[in-house]
Order: sequence, then C-alpha cells, then structure tokens
Amino acid sequence: MEQSLFKDPWRTLPESTLCFLKQYKPKNERATHLRILLYGPVGAGKSSFINSVDSVFQGRVTDRAPTDATSGDSYTQKYKSYKIHKDHQSFYNFIFNDIVGLESDKGVQVEDVKLALKGHVKDGYRFISCHPLNENDINYNPDPTLDDRVHVLVCVVPVGSVSILSDEVVKKMREVREAARDLGISQLGILTKPDQACPEVKANIKNLYTSKRLKEQVDKFSALLGFPPKSIFLVKNYNSEDETSDDMNAQILIALTKIVRFGEDFLNDQ
Repeated sequence: MEQSLFKDPWRTLPESTLCFLKQYKPKNERATHLRILLYGPVGAGKSSFINSVDSVFQGRVTDRAPTDATSGDSYTQKYKSYKIHKDHQSFYNFIFNDIVGLESDKGVQVEDVKLALKGHVKDGYRFISCHPLNENDINYNPDPTLDDRVHVLVCVVPVGSVSILSDEVVKKMREVREAARDLGISQLGILTKPDQACPEVKANIKNLYTSKRLKEQVDKFSALLGFPPKSIFLVKNYNSEDETSDDMNAQILIALTKIVRFGEDFLNDQ
C-alpha cells in the first residue's frame, strides 16, 4: 500500500518565535500597528484563525470572534478590528480584520474589500451584499492614514474545498488579489481544516507538512490563485480542543510569524 506520508517534511518552514511576535513593533514610525485582513469563502475559518491566535497568546482557548458551525451563510457581518491583549491595558502590535465571506451570488462585495484595503472602511461597518459602501456613507473614511490601511492580506480557504470552489468565488478572490497587488500589499494563503482532509493529521498534528494529500492541495491552490507554495500555510485552528498545546500552537505561530514579516516588508516600503 502506498505510503500517505513523506519521510521528511516537503517544505522548509520558517522559524516561529513567540518572543519575536510579542516584541514586534513596526519600524515605520508612521505606523503604530500592523493591520492584517483575512478574506475567503464562507466557512473558511477566518474568525477561527483569529480566535486561535488569541488562544496562543492568552494560554487558553478563547472565542472572541463569533463563529458558527452550522450556518451556510457568513456569520461575520461587520468590519471589525481584533486586537490581541498583552495585559489589561495594552495590546500586541498587530491587528486582525475579519470580513464577510465571499459567495457566488451574495456575500461581501469585492468593491468593499478593495475599499478596506485602502483604509476607507470604518470599524463597525455592516456589509450589505446588494451594494458596496460609497463616499456618502457615514462609515466611509475619506482620509485614511497608514494605520487605517491594510498592510498584509491573507486568503483563507478550507483545504478540502480547494478543488470545489465555484468559478465565481475564484474570480472574486483573484480580483481581490489583483487589487492588493496593485497597492503593493503583501499576500499569503492559509489552508484550514487539514485534519478533516487528512486522517494522518487528525491523528497527529505534526504530520501537517509530511502529508502527501495536503501537499497536493497546496499545489492545486497555488495553481488556482497564483500564490507561491512557500507563501501557503496549513493551519489547524482551535475548534473542539479544551486546552492549548505546544504542537497546536507551533503551526499557528509559523503562519503568524510569516504574516507579520510580510506585513513589515510592506510597511518598510511606505
């Protein structure tokens, strides 16, 4: 029977250091933080990734960003910033923004995502699928600062959905990527729910980057949207777990470290 795991990892992974992330501060003095925007189809695990990062830093499983395991629609409805608490009075220097999921016939408007990239969308704006935000809306920010803009864009897709994404959703994701490219914004991909796609990963999270099945999906995702394989990360979010663990934390931190480094590259070019 053919082995489902490679003997050695099929990728050289970047070093992930919790110390680096805890001490991170933008070198660009015009920026007080790094802004990370997550986008992707409905149910991809965008909010769960924010919760997973928060869980790593808090040392316990948290659930700050609302998620829903049963709804077929996007559970996120508003543009909201999530800061990770350092203590009761301060936060780490990176911020996440969640956004309504992309769908074939509804979901977030691509134009709204483009406005968010440029910093024109105010925190708390409720997305309306039938029409995008306009300059006359109270939630439109006419004069965004560098802090308001997105510094790194992360495309989040369930690894098991890579081969079944609709043409319309893929088209929308490509439009978002092209808009970010034109703005010079750094981009990465995250493939979630690897445990649902690979029994070996479900049995042991350490098998993430030795799984032949998952490598195939990373290659397909790369061909579909143009992300280089080195910029695509596999992440198992905290969902059913009651406690955090070093092995779970490690693969989340690997992705987050690269996200922050990519965002810092963008800020240094401003």
